[in-house]
Amino acid sequence: MPFDVAAIRAQIPALAAGSARFDSPGGTQTPQPVIDAIVAALTGPLANRGHTTEGERNAERIVTGARAALADLLGTTPDTVVFGRSATQLAYDLSRMLAKTWNPGDEVVVTRLDHDSNIRPWIQAAASAGALVRWADFDPATGELRPEHIEAQLSGRTRLVAVTGASNLTGTRPELASIAALAHAAGALFHVDAVGYAAHAVVDLAASGADTLVCSPYKFLGPHLGVLTGRPDVLESLRPDKLLPSSDKVPERFELGTLPYELLAGAHAAVDFLAGLDPEAQGSRRERLIASFAALEQHEHMLSKRLERGLAELDGITVHARSTGLAPILLFTVAGHQPAEVSRYLAAQGIDAPSGSFYAVEAAERLGLGAEGGVRVGLAPYSSPEDIDRLLAALAMLGRS
Repeated sequence: MPFDVAAIRAQIPALAAGSARFDSPGGTQTPQPVIDAIVAALTGPLANRGHTTEGERNAERIVTGARAALADLLGTTPDTVVFGRSATQLAYDLSRMLAKTWNPGDEVVVTRLDHDSNIRPWIQAAASAGALVRWADFDPATGELRPEHIEAQLSGRTRLVAVTGASNLTGTRPELASIAALAHAAGALFHVDAVGYAAHAVVDLAASGADTLVCSPYKFLGPHLGVLTGRPDVLESLRPDKLLPSSDKVPERFELGTLPYELLAGAHAAVDFLAGLDPEAQGSRRERLIASFAALEQHEHMLSKRLERGLAELDGITVHARSTGLAPILLFTVAGHQPAEVSRYLAAQGIDAPSGSFYAVEAAERLGLGAEGGVRVGLAPYSSPEDIDRLLAALAMLGRS
């Protein structure tokens, strides 16, 4: 059956405000089942995890269920799912742990395509260990980050390669498996920032070749939270700073303090919501997620093409860095208008399309956009053809003004 965007939108209370929401790369709106799961966690008995009281059992059930759900989403196992405050925080934690194993003269590779949360933690960790930073460039004309861009920076001293799964600025999706093979051949670990990727495509940790990977549930209809996963042997080898009585088991050894149970309940519900995007999908939750993401990708591809065709018909619009493999994120500028001005104009028309570099400061500079960046349009499961048409009509009116 066709992707039922109306049924999805009906379950997202925030859309009743009437805006056309293109700000999903910065955070999606929340479905009612996710809200209900958070409320249920907070209104039921809760305590520190255990098996004696009802509150303890509720907490244990929430954590166990959330790990299983995120494992299904990421193609991994529950005992490798680590929760944290944000993907940025988890990247910092990971970088500090790995830096303990680096020596002066070792090297780490970062890219100019990435969000700063997959750049700065590695640069700062390298500095603490006396390691060197090697920069992989991308093609500013197309936005492509190709395996050869990474290969040119590898050496026998490379200890880590950090790459985005999907650029939060341009949508570019690098060839992760090919890059992973190059990194591993050099003896390096491969880290993937999947924050922009996991919202639009099925993640398979093993297929990607990632040794570690982070994502953020609030980018795929869940609450504000970060998730880290990785190969079991890699996680077992990492030794975080921790409190003496806290668990030394993986994944608990990485989770400092009591977990936010209500957010974990919401993340679990978000995964279940995603698994139901294709109501005809059957089988395990992982199988339903694969089918639902296939339907979502088809829906978002249709909307992306509608948007690209419409923008091509308008004068003065420049779309930046359109590579061949893309998440549904588009960056554009309008001749004669600053990006922030365009964003404010659209907001006045009830269209939420923010402007800036969105923490991808290196990418914005490489594209020649500087701190002003561009106007970013991102799609989500609740994006509709009517949203696209509203945006195009507003931009056409701007062009005539």
